[in-house]
Amino acid sequence: MCGAKAGGPDASTAKPGETTIQGSVTRDGEPVTGYVRLLDSTGEFTAEVPTSATGQFRFYADKGTWTVRALVPGATAERKVVVAEKGSLAEVAIAV
Repeated sequence: MCGAKAGGPDASTAKPGETTIQGSVTRDGEPVTGYVRLLDSTGEFTAEVPTSATGQFRFYADKGTWTVRALVPGATAERKVVVAEKGSLAEVAIAV
């Protein structure tokens, strides 16, 4: 299950008890709009969400090792995320 809230996610709007991976995409300190993909530990595509106007994104996932890949005009960047506990919140900052 995944999703992104319009206007950008914050910790107070995360679903209680859900394992959440969220963050923002920036270029030179400014928010960037585009898409963010969630890949599993084998690199397999799992989900994709658009960033909000403030460059933010959110996925609901299971514990494990994930790759979060930002796809924005003129650039791509990715970060590995390890979620050790079910129900935890992982924050990810991606600079492109």
